[in-house]
Amino acid sequence: MYSIILAIHNIMRWVVVILIVIAAVRAYMGWFNKRDWTEADRKAGSFAAMAMDIQILLGLALYFFLSPLIRSAFQDFRAAMKLVDLRFFAIEHVLFMFLAVVFTHLGSVLPRKAEESGDKHKRAALAFSLALLMIVIGMPWMRPLLPGLH
Repeated sequence: MYSIILAIHNIMRWVVVILIVIAAVRAYMGWFNKRDWTEADRKAGSFAAMAMDIQILLGLALYFFLSPLIRSAFQDFRAAMKLVDLRFFAIEHVLFMFLAVVFTHLGSVLPRKAEESGDKHKRAALAFSLALLMIVIGMPWMRPLLPGLH
């Protein structure tokens, strides 16, 4: 079960990245080209947030129930903090991905609070950019880019 959920989580990270990039690009293009906020812009942000929600659920299942790596980290937390891989997955990955979830949701919600299209695009662009930054910082680049590839 662990390897299946981990593989899905690994594949899903690329879906999330692609959807957030699409939402960010739409937001920047709308902001810089001064175009109206459209239903497609709203949907791009919503799809990115939905994909992120699926990803976080998979990650939480791994973190709290399935991951032998996390289980071993919490058996001796002090010792785990001295090991780069264990510390990364036990603390750093979780922190940055939590922030990515927050920024992704802000990217889909904050535009609704703005009156002007330019402000909607600007808010979405900044939030999705921060989400992407958190993902890039917190992504486990030491893992294979796709399951089965080494």
